[in-house]
Amino acid sequence: MNDLTSPPQPPPAERIKCLLVDDVQENLIALEALLQQREGIEILKAQSGPEALELLLSHSDVALALLDVQMPEMNGFELAELMRGSERTRHIPLIFMTAGSREQNWQFRGYESGAVDFLYKPIDPHMLATKAQVFFELHRRKQALAHELHERTQALRINEMFMAVLSHDLRTPLMSITAAATVLKRQPDADKIDAMADRLLSSSQRMSRMIEDLLDVTRIRQAGGLGLQPGPTDMQALVQRILAEIQASYPERRIDSTLQGDLAGTWDGERLCQVVTNLVGNAVHHGTETEPVRVLLDGLRADTLVLQVSNGGTIAPDLLPHLFDPFRGRERAPGRQQGLGLGLFIANQIVLAHGGSIEVSSQQGVTHFRVELPRAAPCPVRDRRA
Repeated sequence: MNDLTSPPQPPPAERIKCLLVDDVQENLIALEALLQQREGIEILKAQSGPEALELLLSHSDVALALLDVQMPEMNGFELAELMRGSERTRHIPLIFMTAGSREQNWQFRGYESGAVDFLYKPIDPHMLATKAQVFFELHRRKQALAHELHERTQALRINEMFMAVLSHDLRTPLMSITAAATVLKRQPDADKIDAMADRLLSSSQRMSRMIEDLLDVTRIRQAGGLGLQPGPTDMQALVQRILAEIQASYPERRIDSTLQGDLAGTWDGERLCQVVTNLVGNAVHHGTETEPVRVLLDGLRADTLVLQVSNGGTIAPDLLPHLFDPFRGRERAPGRQQGLGLGLFIANQIVLAHGGSIEVSSQQGVTHFRVELPRAAPCPVRDRRA
């Protein structure tokens, strides 16, 4: 199997947070003006220790804190002790500032409180900016390393799931094909040949779908997304054909459809077939059996087409953020033959490649998947389906 790991992408640009604590408003303004000369810096300002603690509760991942020592109600040392006592804030680098006399034993107490530096006012602006920049750069590198670790962990997980697919999911239909072929080789009764042939065809088609899904995941991870072959597409004919096929496979399930407005556009029809099949198939498999699956295709807006698939039943809130993750839900429900857990992941990637969006809501006994597509997909990109 090809290694699916790809070079980690740089993390999205995040603003570096710096906390300034000083009871004198003018000092805060001057420090903010000095530090914001650097791009991507978000300044958090507090005029007291309690106010600083409130900011730290709502802002995580602070890169540096500049604390004035002499403040009423709670001085800088007391604030530092409280910060060091919390898991969320104990690793924030601290720089103390004071206008007090150098003869006092404050510098020693500052370092004892965990400070990385202790500065006396008036502070050299260039020196402070240079010191702060060191900690900002260290924080950026920390963020990059954390992002890289996450990417590599995800890649390792995907590779492990691929191995699980090869050792379990693909083996099941392959064993069925082997068993059917063995029976056919023994020349069974003629009335059994059709049943064996149907079993061979069904298992081989199932394997083919699994392999195509695995290839799509490989394309997504190697190329950063799926390529498209957009062309004139009639979504009405496409959806009606897919719904007829699914209804024929599940005659016991009721599927209602509403198709309205202009349903033509420039899309990759083959890829959108996958989206509709996955969403409707997911609703049929997981929806409440006594409730119909409802499909709405809305082309009333000039610039956007909307596809909504609804079914009875709700999804647990803790699962909603992970519905579009690859290999989600590997556990098998009793009596149900499921795929690889890739359908929703691939559907999401196809919609994103078209410049659209897909959202899910699940409450009060009903689950909705809503897809919005622009009338025309982005410029044609060579698809690697071949």
